[in-house]
Amino acid sequence: MATEQWQPAVPPGSDDRSSADGPGAGPRSGAGRLRRSERTIPRAPAVLAGVAVLLFWIVDAVAWRALAPYDPQAVSAERTLQRPSAEHWFGTDDLGRDVFSRVLAGASSVLTVAPAAALLAVGAGVAVGLVAGYVGGATDEVLMRLIDVLLAFPLVVGAVLALAVTGVSRLHLVIVIAVVLAPLTARTVRAAVRSERGREYVDAARLRGDSGPYIMVAEILPNVSALVVAEATSRLAAAIFAAATLSFLGLGIEQPSPDWGLSVALGRVFLQTAPWIVLFPALALATLVVATTLVADGLRLRIER
Repeated sequence: MATEQWQPAVPPGSDDRSSADGPGAGPRSGAGRLRRSERTIPRAPAVLAGVAVLLFWIVDAVAWRALAPYDPQAVSAERTLQRPSAEHWFGTDDLGRDVFSRVLAGASSVLTVAPAAALLAVGAGVAVGLVAGYVGGATDEVLMRLIDVLLAFPLVVGAVLALAVTGVSRLHLVIVIAVVLAPLTARTVRAAVRSERGREYVDAARLRGDSGPYIMVAEILPNVSALVVAEATSRLAAAIFAAATLSFLGLGIEQPSPDWGLSVALGRVFLQTAPWIVLFPALALATLVVATTLVADGLRLRIER
């Protein structure tokens, strides 16, 4: 006599496809998703704050002339080194210029050089990473050894050496920062491409007779585009810091620009008597770098999810 095997009843309206997914399918779709949400929710406010601060400085860089209460270049012997007050929120510098207006105007120079350098660095890094990761072999070996040589120099040291040879100008500043930052992007993209080149859609493209450049640009690049966006945001933060550091060292934007790095360099002489000359440009730079870094971290977290 055949014994009938007992099976648990399926609740009405349920779908038995979840049981076909095997053990653990439920936790991955329910509890697992909840655990991932719990890990990401605490970071969400920080990312949103970073986006808000970054947008503020972008708007300020475009519209600072409408926001600044004074001409950032206006000199006045009668109001030198005044403390922060209702009239001058951030005080005045040694030439009587309004520090608040100069901080607002300083975002323009930073957000002109840094984004251009970051875009150039990411473009060059993506190109090198695609070729090295897809072609492999001797091409990969040669390109990676060149990358290692560039990475052997610290960012600021490499930029200082390059500017000492090329001379200081805004164009040279953009190119030098891009050259210093591009190797980091190239390594990241190369690693991603190497993991993609063995996938089925790449094999299918080869079987169709598509050329190598077409496969790299039309097939692989779209699948690593999210990583490229996150990489671009990270390189932007590094470019902002590098541009300000070079200005501080006298190798970036020159006087009488209200550039933040230059303002800190010129104001450090008055650090004991008028610290606000250094404090507020430095805080502005710190908020922009931290905000950009938070946005980059948020993008990377989204990619990992």
